[in-house]
Amino acid sequence: MSSNVEDLTINYEEDGVLVVKVLDKAILSKGAWATVLYRYQQWEKAKDDYGPDRYSIRRYRKVNDEYRQQSKFNISSKEQATKLIDALGKWTQE
Repeated sequence: MSSNVEDLTINYEEDGVLVVKVLDKAILSKGAWATVLYRYQQWEKAKDDYGPDRYSIRRYRKVNDEYRQQSKFNISSKEQATKLIDALGKWTQE
């Protein structure tokens, strides 16, 4: 892991292939607990290409000056992401 929230990533390489490729990230909160939203793609062997965009919210806790992942929520599709955006938009306008 990392001691700096800006350096956190979910990029993952296996056998020389970048299996999880981060396209972008947004740091939602910093401090002893940090929250990061990632936009990423996952390698699909059958297609020999990356799949559609996916999204993940990760919570990290800083222990001994190093961030460690504590929890995650994966948003499975653009449709689910849009529903989440719509619900949050509605709730924050109330």
